[in-house]
Amino acid sequence: MPIQKITPFLWFDHQAEEAAVFYATIFPNSKVVKVIRYGSAGPGPAGSVMTVEFQLEGQTFVGINGGPHFKFSEAISFVVNCEAQDEVDHYWDKLSAGGGQVQCGWLKDKFGLSWQIVPTALPELLSNPDPVKAQRVMQAMLKMKKLDIRTLEQA
Repeated sequence: MPIQKITPFLWFDHQAEEAAVFYATIFPNSKVVKVIRYGSAGPGPAGSVMTVEFQLEGQTFVGINGGPHFKFSEAISFVVNCEAQDEVDHYWDKLSAGGGQVQCGWLKDKFGLSWQIVPTALPELLSNPDPVKAQRVMQAMLKMKKLDIRTLEQA
């Protein structure tokens, strides 16, 4: 299998394996692929997890246990495109558990990673040729945390 050209690389304090397992249970077609452990040369304790390669919906990611030096911020997020409200609800509920619900479809998971749970209809609604309708959709979205497709369509 060819190596993916660009791979998101996520820095965790010490929860890379826990996060990979958590994400793989939420998304179909997902799995933990490989765990590499620190040896006696460190810098982590010998035998502890250094990196975890995992796939979400076939997309490869790598998590590293690099210590507390760097934290996630909203400057980077992952968008989950959802066809139907039940998908929005599923991903919103699972990923926000133990984390925080933000606004306009954004949330932070229990590891501090930001996600956007977005109905695929949203870009079409926001780009309606009638600017008044598009503005109503925007105003409706700005009042929501978890996005509701029916409310957006009714706007």
